[in-house]
Amino acid sequence: MKVQLKVPDIGESVKEAILVQWYGQEGDFVNADEPVFALETDKVTLEVPAEVSGTLHIMVAEGATVAVAQVVGEIDDKAARDTDKTDKKAPSKTPAPVKAPTPSEKPPAPVPESGQESGSPPDLEEPIHSRQPGLFPSVRQLVKKTGIDIQKVTGTGPGGRVTRGDILLYLESGAEKPAPEDKTGDKPISAGKKEQKTKPMAGDRITRRTMSPMRKRIASHLLAAKQKTAMLTTFNEIDMSRVTQLRNRYKDAFFKSKQVRLGFMSFFIKAAVAALTEFPDVNAMIDNDEIVYHHYYHIGVAIGAEKGLVVPVIRNADRLGFAEIESAIVEFVKKIKGNHLKVSDLEGGTFSITNGGIYGSLMSTPILNMPQSAILGMHKIEERPVAVNREVVIRPMMYVALSYDHRIVDGKIAVTFLRRIKEFVENPERMMMEI
Repeated sequence: MKVQLKVPDIGESVKEAILVQWYGQEGDFVNADEPVFALETDKVTLEVPAEVSGTLHIMVAEGATVAVAQVVGEIDDKAARDTDKTDKKAPSKTPAPVKAPTPSEKPPAPVPESGQESGSPPDLEEPIHSRQPGLFPSVRQLVKKTGIDIQKVTGTGPGGRVTRGDILLYLESGAEKPAPEDKTGDKPISAGKKEQKTKPMAGDRITRRTMSPMRKRIASHLLAAKQKTAMLTTFNEIDMSRVTQLRNRYKDAFFKSKQVRLGFMSFFIKAAVAALTEFPDVNAMIDNDEIVYHHYYHIGVAIGAEKGLVVPVIRNADRLGFAEIESAIVEFVKKIKGNHLKVSDLEGGTFSITNGGIYGSLMSTPILNMPQSAILGMHKIEERPVAVNREVVIRPMMYVALSYDHRIVDGKIAVTFLRRIKEFVENPERMMMEI
């Protein structure tokens, strides 16, 4: 029986995607529930698993644009069924069993006494580090072609498995360059030969790469925010002393009780929700000639991914406790790393928070996440001398920024809103007492 591989329903607003990668080649054996191909939309990248085990038949090439519900391949489960029948007919008394190769492994070829594979010179043999079990055939082929050490590549696939994307990202990072090829035989230069240094040609000093759909979407979205809104930013600074002391005092007990670590983001989300209830204009949006006020608080949290920044939404944050907020963030991070983030995870936000401090940013101007009317920017905590009660003391300080759409949010409201967040974070007990 042949089972069709179809493009799944990704989200209401998504009608097509790009098939960026097949995790196997034509005729490869795939296991049920293992990812078969990857799709990329203008918002997310996700992997599609096989429903059954069997032989893969590819009908659409990598890089093609595919529509939702389109058939891109098939899996013939005849091979899997034949294997089951063979296992059932196998005699009970057999010699010591020999471990069968997994679908992603190739059985070792017999080696003649001379130590060379008959019919092929030793230079063309597959590198030993590309024979790692569990690799997809396409990955094994890429490892063999580039000659990189697979042990140095961090896998982001299921169970930490290395994917083609991991290898390409590793090569792009410049951590290791592919083995150079000679002019006569397309063979990697052996370790005993010295590489000849040549001056780079003019054309080698630039690289052109087609923008991914997600990067195009990010670029278009940010440009629209600058062109279609009256964006303005106000700044303030927050003394993080008390919230840091509170976090340090209870973080171990919090983790033991809730099984999740207590971070600063949950404090800022709680502070933002408390301030949004006082200033509904900041939680509103413009729709043509109308202002739409939201009586719920869906907070978007910007998270950096390999292909760009994504902003998953924590829904009804006003009804969640600190542990539930932190757990939601951890779950989103796992989804992003595993390419399991859904479009529905990114839609419906009413206010956003971004933390450039984790990358060392001291101050920045965040850009609005349209159609929202405001976004809060957190930054690096840095010890600085400040005046407290007419004395100069050293305190852990953080600059914060609020970018807002001046068409709907007046300057007075924006400044007061940001000051309220400052008051809540500097006095975290107020958030807990809801005063």
